[in-house]
Amino acid sequence: MQQRISDEKKFNRVIAVVSIVIPLVVALLFGVKIPNVKPLSFLPPIYASINGITAVLLLLAVWAIKNGNQKLHQRLMTTNIILSLLFLVMYIAYHMTSDSTAYGGLGVIRYVYYFILFTHIVLSIALIPLVLRTYAKAYLNKFDEHRALAKYTFPIWLYVAITGVVVYLMISPYYAY
Repeated sequence: MQQRISDEKKFNRVIAVVSIVIPLVVALLFGVKIPNVKPLSFLPPIYASINGITAVLLLLAVWAIKNGNQKLHQRLMTTNIILSLLFLVMYIAYHMTSDSTAYGGLGVIRYVYYFILFTHIVLSIALIPLVLRTYAKAYLNKFDEHRALAKYTFPIWLYVAITGVVVYLMISPYYAY
């Protein structure tokens, strides 16, 4: 019992550090441009697709656990974490080689776009500790706490995954290729 408490404290420290470091590093790297490198303009549709796949796998993971398939649920959720890391690497690589694209929509749709983008970004930052804590609870076999936290983590993660695709679809006509 004492070991589990100690393990959870270690996890919580690592989660806190990672939850602060990732957004800071992304923000810092967002302003860094690698000189004399061809823009990686092929990446946005790939990382938007990763968001779409993540959304589908999240729904499948919920279906799996509701049908008692814990092993499939675990594999799907681990895959989602790996996909999220892959997304992050591609997102950073794109922004380190390409200029930001301005949204060109006008009128009400412009406000809709920026609302979706803003909520997507804010919730994606909040999602980091939520996902890591939810995963840690399962890893530590604290399934009641895992389920309780997953009730918040799942809809936020699903929203972030879906809005990632929506943001891409809305801004893609304005990309300079």
